Amino acid sequence: MKNSYGKFIALGSLVALTLTYSCKKLLTQAPVGSLSGTVLANKAGLDGLLIGAYSMLDGYTNTSGTEWESGIDNWIYGGVGADDAFKGSNTTDQPTAVPIENHSIDPSNEYIAEKWAAFYNAVQRSNDVIRELPLIKDGSVSSDYAKEVTAEAKFLRGVFHFELAKMFRNVPFVDESVTYAAGNFNVPNAAPIWDKIEADFTAAMAGLPKTQGQVGRANYWAAEAFLAKAYLWDHQYAKAKTALDDLITNGVTSGGAKYALNANYEDNYNAATKNSAESVFAVQMTVNDGSNGANDNAGEALNFAAGTYTSCCGFYQPSYTLANAFKVDDNGLPMLGSTSMTVADYTGDNKTTTNVTANIPNSSITNLGNDHNLGASDAFTPPKDALDPRIDWTLGRRGIPYLDWGLCGGEQWSRGDLCPYNPIKNTFYHSQQASTSDNNGGWATNQGTADNYNMITFADLLLWRAECEVETNDLASAMADVNKIRIRMQNPAGWVHTYVDNTNPSAGFTTTAAANYKIGVYTTFPSQSYAREAVHMEEQLEFGMEGHRFFDLQRWDPIYGGPEASGYMAGVINGHIAAVTRIINPVLDGHTFTAGKNELYPIPLEQISLENGQLKQNPKY
Repeated sequence: MKNSYGKFIALGSLVALTLTYSCKKLLTQAPVGSLSGTVLANKAGLDGLLIGAYSMLDGYTNTSGTEWESGIDNWIYGGVGADDAFKGSNTTDQPTAVPIENHSIDPSNEYIAEKWAAFYNAVQRSNDVIRELPLIKDGSVSSDYAKEVTAEAKFLRGVFHFELAKMFRNVPFVDESVTYAAGNFNVPNAAPIWDKIEADFTAAMAGLPKTQGQVGRANYWAAEAFLAKAYLWDHQYAKAKTALDDLITNGVTSGGAKYALNANYEDNYNAATKNSAESVFAVQMTVNDGSNGANDNAGEALNFAAGTYTSCCGFYQPSYTLANAFKVDDNGLPMLGSTSMTVADYTGDNKTTTNVTANIPNSSITNLGNDHNLGASDAFTPPKDALDPRIDWTLGRRGIPYLDWGLCGGEQWSRGDLCPYNPIKNTFYHSQQASTSDNNGGWATNQGTADNYNMITFADLLLWRAECEVETNDLASAMADVNKIRIRMQNPAGWVHTYVDNTNPSAGFTTTAAANYKIGVYTTFPSQSYAREAVHMEEQLEFGMEGHRFFDLQRWDPIYGGPEASGYMAGVINGHIAAVTRIINPVLDGHTFTAGKNELYPIPLEQISLENGQLKQNPKY
């Protein structure tokens, strides 16, 4: 058994138990190629079922070909759906992704249908594990192991339900008792299910060991970290703070390493340094294992700069808004606050005479110098602005080393939807290509990677605790936690450096910074509102292009209990749209984010039809 766990291995043929599309169909139809519970009623069969449940963490279902629509990284929902990124490519490629970016999505959209199906499939795989245990009568499973396996299944079920609740909020909670045979397969979605998710994580903590022999398996601390996360989304700050204090003081990885920040920020995105002390829980990705890309980071298969080492596909391009957020003031601190300005609106390719007024972040008023509209032969010098050093580990910029592939081509590496920035966190090093990349699904050359997806890191724990401290007005402690994140980046060894030879990146790097990097620490949080904005900004900078942004804005908005002012999420995203439409954007021009609607994604129409009226649609859809 692979030490990484959580992926299909030799038992993969035994665990294909839930291969259909909808929540209801999962409960009413015998899965294609499934085996009966009695056939699997032994330890080997139980382990196969558990591996099958872990394998669903990446969101990939090999029966439907679902990859980027349901990937655990949430690049489209959490990144493109917010202000982190543009869809990229062109409007004719993946056209059903366009409404996610411009907030015109409706319940018939195939992307959300795939996300719903994949994760209820995953919920049922978790339930299959729990349902199997009473059938095992041969003595091969001890009571202690049964307790641990049940805990792992409930942990996974909590994770999968959490993903659904972030997207759709009011979703059915499906436990092991929900089956067609029991006659209870139509499960309503009358209210949020945070209490049930919290109960699963609490139960998981009771049965999980502090360490595991296989690094991909959940331990006690991973369950407590997800419990803290659930408390945050449930706005139970005191409970979250208690859990986070315990995790930060005592928590260890499944392999037993004390949680800590990596010396180098970039190690979190390098397949060669994955499963570090900073990784609280990660989805394990593998390549070159004979699976034809089924076990790699399939959700990111489209998200590579076009024209480099791959021929496809130019999706998930970092936005001007995200790049501008890395600008810093004379003290090396973010440019907090916003400014009201009038921006010309666009419809299609035509500038209208009607102007819209929006509150736009100060840092976005003047775009960071970039190569928009420049050709490959046009001269370009990277801007000399003072920048947070995380910028060049988060997005590719023209003239800056792009890992060890060469100087980034900027807009020349985009495809169709022109933008000067390129994704980089999902990219492998040229020197590691043979060991960390593979063809994805047999078609995407080098676009399957072994980069884990970190669902929770130690940096998350620190910044979540800072959120809790802000909301209890413990501003000094919040500032201390934020500064721990920033101090890591003050070490020049962890910055991007110039090449020894721009024409030969394999010759290595100098000790000269590739840009004017500057990062300071806060000396005061003068007010609760300032502290809140500083913490929220730090989360944007630390986790840019990781699929979190939409869901962070959502939970901070007061419409669902968050601490920000009314209309917060709509204000942030409409400010982003207004700033972007200073440069014609064929996807965003003429569109707005609707408060009270677009904070959630619509429940798929197919599911509402299948559930015989039990499912209630989200507001205004």
